[in-house]
Amino acid sequence: MMTAEGNLSFTRTGDALIEVRLAGTWRLRGGLPSAALLQRELDAAPGGVKSIAFEASELKSWDSSVLAFLVEISALCRMRGIQLDRATLPAGLHRLLDLAEAVPEKKGARKETVEMPFLERVGNMAIGVNGSFAEMLAFLGDMTLTFGRLLRMKVRFRAVDLFLLIQQSGAQALPIVTLISFLVGVILAFVGAVQLKQFGAQIYVADLVGIAMIREMGAMMTGIIMAGRTGAAFAAQLGTMKVTQEIDAFTTMGFSALEFLVLPRVIALVLMMPLLCLYSDLVGVLGGAAIGVGMLDLSWTTYLRETSNAIGLGDVFGGVFKASIYGVLIALSGCLRGIQCGNSSSAVGDAATSAVVTGIVAIVVACGIFAVVFYVLGI
Repeated sequence: MMTAEGNLSFTRTGDALIEVRLAGTWRLRGGLPSAALLQRELDAAPGGVKSIAFEASELKSWDSSVLAFLVEISALCRMRGIQLDRATLPAGLHRLLDLAEAVPEKKGARKETVEMPFLERVGNMAIGVNGSFAEMLAFLGDMTLTFGRLLRMKVRFRAVDLFLLIQQSGAQALPIVTLISFLVGVILAFVGAVQLKQFGAQIYVADLVGIAMIREMGAMMTGIIMAGRTGAAFAAQLGTMKVTQEIDAFTTMGFSALEFLVLPRVIALVLMMPLLCLYSDLVGVLGGAAIGVGMLDLSWTTYLRETSNAIGLGDVFGGVFKASIYGVLIALSGCLRGIQCGNSSSAVGDAATSAVVTGIVAIVVACGIFAVVFYVLGI
């Protein structure tokens, strides 16, 4: 038999001896022949086989693939009571084979894969969801109590940490918010212009972009950006502290991890999200104006005047209020997943991913709720 790089063949010498010829270069990437080939040769021998020898004079180079093959042959010979002659094997291979057989495989070392029944999988998933929901409610309850202590000025955290988090959540997020908001404004204006131009109503592109950005898209896009940027960062930071047992050290020293670590992050994001939302609204309107001026031959004065006529203070305050709530949801999602992080390095990445997913889902659900509530209130 020819492998990708090596050669394996069998030669019968009399009725009681089979010679196994190993030649060429044996590498794991070239494929590993099975001992079943030799077993077929043994079954085909009419009078039975009493001994197996090796011919390895043409064996050029090898790695653990040939050793694994020889271990299988040795086990097959022991099972059938056949004598195995290793004298002609290379000295290094002979010693490795002796070492492999001298230390038997530990019982239970190989993990057995057991197919779990469907109902059991569903039950385990339900139990996990229930436990995660209970942890979330406990976290929200603790944070409610922490906010109560904040109102009574009885919380402890470092002001320098809060200022650093404000900088990270605010000023450092401006480049990505600028890019995304401008492109969203451009896309909305371009899509609206293509349709409205057919009716000669190009001027209403300013209304479309202004209302969409200020009521919904400004707050939502800023929230999604911050969920992927800041929410994941919060989860990774707290998750790393959980892995290195820094959070346990806070508790041991008498500090509340929620007060010292979670509360400043929530405050920073709640303070910065309204400002980022207003900035996003402005940049989105400018993106729409770029299309209005460049494609529809509108003047900047006409475009901005039409935008100011289409929106009111209620729209602006509604968007800012939504952004504040989105900030709370993002910060709580990131911190919750960070606190829930496991004790391995891979768990930190899982926590960051889960924080992003949880934050975005929470934002979309809250946006839907706001849409219904604002419609009912006539806002």
